[in-house]
Amino acid sequence: MNQSDTLGALPAWNLRDLYDGPDSTALQQDLGNAAAAADQFGKAYQGQVASLTPDDFAKAIVRYEEIQETLGCVASYAQLLHAGDLTDPDISKFAQDVRERLNAISTELIFFTLEINRLDPVALSDLLTGDAARYKPWVDNVRAHREHELTDDVEKLFHEKAVTSSGGWSRLFDETLAGARCQIGDDALTLEETLNLLSDPKRDRRRQVAAALTATFDGDAALFALITNVLAKDKEIEDRWRRFSAPADSRHLANLVEPEVVDALETAVVDSYARTAHRYYALKARWLEVETLDHFDRNAPLPQADEHLFGWDEAREIVLGAYGRFSEDLGQVGAKFFDNAWIDAEPRPGKSPGAFAHPTVPSAHPYLLLNYQGKARDVMTLAHELGHGVHQILAGHNGALMADTPLTLAETASVFGEQLVFRALLDAQTDPARRRHMLASKVEDMINTVVRQIAFYRFEKAVHGERRQGELTLTQLGDIWLQSQTESLGPAVNLGPDYRNYWTYIPHFIHAPFYVYAYAFGDCLVNALYAVFQESEAGFQARYLDMLRAGGTKRHKELLAPFGLDASDPAFWQRGLNLISGFIDDLEGMDAA
Repeated sequence: MNQSDTLGALPAWNLRDLYDGPDSTALQQDLGNAAAAADQFGKAYQGQVASLTPDDFAKAIVRYEEIQETLGCVASYAQLLHAGDLTDPDISKFAQDVRERLNAISTELIFFTLEINRLDPVALSDLLTGDAARYKPWVDNVRAHREHELTDDVEKLFHEKAVTSSGGWSRLFDETLAGARCQIGDDALTLEETLNLLSDPKRDRRRQVAAALTATFDGDAALFALITNVLAKDKEIEDRWRRFSAPADSRHLANLVEPEVVDALETAVVDSYARTAHRYYALKARWLEVETLDHFDRNAPLPQADEHLFGWDEAREIVLGAYGRFSEDLGQVGAKFFDNAWIDAEPRPGKSPGAFAHPTVPSAHPYLLLNYQGKARDVMTLAHELGHGVHQILAGHNGALMADTPLTLAETASVFGEQLVFRALLDAQTDPARRRHMLASKVEDMINTVVRQIAFYRFEKAVHGERRQGELTLTQLGDIWLQSQTESLGPAVNLGPDYRNYWTYIPHFIHAPFYVYAYAFGDCLVNALYAVFQESEAGFQARYLDMLRAGGTKRHKELLAPFGLDASDPAFWQRGLNLISGFIDDLEGMDAA
C-alpha cells in the first residue's frame, strides 16, 4: 500500500499568490520598482533624518515600510520555491540571484535606522508624535541595537558580504543535506524518510536505520565541521566588532529578552534533568525491557502500542476541531490554510527537511511546509506550524515593520496549538494502554522541546566559546556533542561513538545560532499559560488572541502581564517544568498499577 492510499492526497502549496513563476514579469517589476524606490528614498532622506518634522518622519517610515514589504514578498517567493526543491540547479541559481539583488537594494536603506539611532533621545521623542507615534514600538526595537552599531560603511560591508559569507555557507549546508541519501538495503532514502524510521517498532530495524544515518553523517562530517568552524569564526568577528561580550548576546538582543532571563531558564532546565529526562528514559528502558536505551531507542514506540496512522483529512479535522473548540476565531483562521493551498505536506526528494511556517509579508499570507507521514508526531507538527501561521495572520495588521514577533514569543501560539490538540486527543481516549502511549509521546515531545533544546543551546555555547581559542577538530566537536547530550539524557541512554556526528544535521546551528532556546522558552511559557487557562473562569481566549494580535509591538513582560505571569521570576520556569515531571509521575503511577 503506497502513502497516498494510507494518508490520502497530501496538499501542495500554490505560490502563485506571490508570483506566477521565477520568470514572472510582476516579480521583475517589483525588483525594479524597489530598486528605484530605494534610490529615491536615499536621495530624499540620507543625512536628513535629524532635521525632519514629525509629519515628514512619519512619511519616511511609511515609505521605508512599503519598500520592505516589496523586498519581503520577492524574498519569500524565492525562499519558498527553493525550499520545495533544494537540489534543482535552476531554482538554486534563481534563489541566489534574488538574494544578491535584494541584498544590493537593501544596502541602500541601511542609513535610515542608523540615523534614527544617532538621534538625541529628546529630539527623537519630539519626532514620535502624530502619525509617527504608531511606529514607536518599531523605533524602540531599532534603538535597542544602537550600542552595537558601526559606521555606515562598515554596516554596508557586513550587509553586502552576508550573501557570500554566512549566506553562502548556509546554502552549502542546505543543499548538502537535501542531496544526502541513506542506504538501507536496496533503498536510498532521503534524510527525512530515514529519520522517520527511527520510530519503527522493531529494534533491529531501528539499529539498521541508525547505522545508515551514522554512515551518512560520518561521510559528510568533515564538510560540516568546516562549515561550523567558518560560521562560528565569522560570528566571532562580527560580535567583536559590535562589542558583544558573549556569543549568545546578539541572539538575546534580537529576541528582546534579557540575558538573565535566559540564564534562569537554562539553570532551571538543567536542574530538572534528573526529574524529567533521566527519570523518563529510565522508565522507558524498563518498558522496552533493556538495561539501557541506545540512542536509536529514544523515539521507539512503547511495547504493544497501536501506532495509528492519521490520514490527512483526519489530521485536519483533529487540529481544526481543537482550535475551534478553544476559539471559533482561531479555528476559522486556521481553516484558511487548508482551504487556500497554503500548505505543502508531501515528503519528496530534494524538499527541505523538517517543517516551518513562513510569514511572507502582511499583504499576502503565510505558508506552511511539512513532511507529513501520518504519525501522531506529524499531527502535532501540523498543530505546531498552524499555530505559527495563525499567529502570523493575526499579527499582520501591524504592518511589515511590526508584525514579526521575537523568537521567544513566536513559539507561543505554535506550542499552545500543540497543547490544545494533545488535550483533545487525550480527553477522547478511554483505553488505558492508549492513554499511556499518548501521555508518554507527549512527555517525549516536551523533553525534546525543553531538555533537548537547552542541551543544544549548551552545545552551541561550548562550540562558540572554544572556537574563540582556535579551530575545532571533528573530534572536539564530537566530544562537546556527546558531553552535552549525555548530561541531558542521563545514564539510561547509551550514546556511543556512532552518535558522535549527529550534531551535523541540525539546521538551527547553521542558520540561526542560539535560536534553539526559544523552543524551551516557548514550551515552558505555554505550560504556565495553559495552567492559567485551566484556572480561568472567562475571558482567557480574548486575552490570548489580543496577545497574538500584538505581534512585535510588545515585549514579553507586557504580553504576559494580563495573565499574571512574569518570565523574570524563577518560579515561572518551575511551573512549566513541573507539568513535565507531573506527567512522568502519572506514567510511573500507571506503571505501578
